[in-house]
Amino acid sequence: MIDEVFYTKLIAELSNTDTTLVAVSKTKPVEDILALYNLGQRDFGENYVQELVEKQAQLPADIRWHFIGHLQSNKVKYIAPFVSLIHGVDSLKLLQEINKQGVKHNRIIDCLLQIYIAQEETKFGLDEEELAFIHKQLDSFTHARIIGYMGMASFTEDQQKIRKEFQYLKSISEKYRLPSMVNGLSSPALSMGMSADYKIAIEESSNMIRIGSLLFGSRS
Repeated sequence: MIDEVFYTKLIAELSNTDTTLVAVSKTKPVEDILALYNLGQRDFGENYVQELVEKQAQLPADIRWHFIGHLQSNKVKYIAPFVSLIHGVDSLKLLQEINKQGVKHNRIIDCLLQIYIAQEETKFGLDEEELAFIHKQLDSFTHARIIGYMGMASFTEDQQKIRKEFQYLKSISEKYRLPSMVNGLSSPALSMGMSADYKIAIEESSNMIRIGSLLFGSRS
């Protein structure tokens, strides 16, 4: 069951900013996604390849699908024909595979480099040394286009810690600059902020937030 009241308030809140809302629909039925779609939402995020493929086949063709989970290289081929944005590129190997599949399907696949900003072993992402290595090679990828960065803050109630982690990701985006004209964004994408911390993320320059439970209710 979607929260229409919260969605309407959130869209009004975001209208004063340059922020894209990605509605995180993992584990939610197509009926709920369709209900949000009918309110005007077009960007949806999924964490699991099989679930994304199944939903994409059942839902309107103009939905922009974001893959926001940890993506294994051997599964890129299943989403390569249609995915709008891959958020979690956390290795050179994965980027190479996305590029390969982009060539195969004759399309440029937009991606975000996932940066490790939280001090938690359960989080994925590139450290700065790995990022610098990949950044030098970006021109060699003809069909995988890096349009920005993504990061996941620590799972904590310490708002100062979360803020510092978002500030670090912003500093990374300024140090490792990307072309700013792609995807209609006035600046490269900075995907940070979820249900618990999106307000802090926007204050710290996020222009793409990933909201699930506040829109769809908690997951079973």
